[in-house]
Amino acid sequence: MSTAQPPPGASRPGGRTARTRQAVLDAVFEELGEGGYAALTMEGVARRSGVHVATIYRRWRSVEGLVCELMADLSGGIPLPDTGTLRGDLRALARSIAAFYTEPRYCGLLEAVVSAAARQPEAAEVLRQFFDERLRLAGAMVPRAAARGELPEGADPDEVVAALGAPFYYRLLIARRPVDLRLADCAAEAAWAAARAGVFAPAAGAEDSVRGGAADAVRDSAGPVWDGADPVRDTGIAEEDPGKAEEDPGNAEQTPGNAEGGR
Repeated sequence: MSTAQPPPGASRPGGRTARTRQAVLDAVFEELGEGGYAALTMEGVARRSGVHVATIYRRWRSVEGLVCELMADLSGGIPLPDTGTLRGDLRALARSIAAFYTEPRYCGLLEAVVSAAARQPEAAEVLRQFFDERLRLAGAMVPRAAARGELPEGADPDEVVAALGAPFYYRLLIARRPVDLRLADCAAEAAWAAARAGVFAPAAGAEDSVRGGAADAVRDSAGPVWDGADPVRDTGIAEEDPGKAEEDPGNAEQTPGNAEGGR
């Protein structure tokens, strides 16, 4: 029997409790929008939502619990597709992610939590839990595809989904540009092609083979064999002796006589 406890606020009650929950999550969203993660407090959420602070502590236990549920609640609007093919699933999921992040407030929430995670271990844990859960849920498409014979056996669901999502977070957080459907379709096609090619299900010993192949390529491109030799010296890229860098002006210019004799 499992003794694991559900995460703070994991249940989705109805009626008055549901209204209380929604009021609190709306307040968290607004507080984050105004002051960022660093300014978020249980007391501030209580004031804005009109819900007693003791109720908030009892249900969510901490600021991290509030943010975790808010992120899960918002991303719950992203459907997890089952189109019958991995290619279709990846494309549908990517397009849903793109649509989600066209809402500026959702981008702001992501930026606030990522920024806080760089400085605060508690925020980093919230972010890790959130993405772990999303990877777990979305990753269900991968074993389905493997069972249909679309993928090599042993394809890693987390790696497939991470490959799909990475272009979005690069675009949003690094390039600081909006996402669009073209990005979604490109990300889906790239993840699908890599998964089909077995990139996420390496054969036994593949890692050593890749390392060995890379080392051979670097060595062979240099020209000489390095065993017992100096690769810098033997590849001709050693630094020139400063003493030899300046030519003797007398030797640098050929005399007409020397030039004639050389013909």
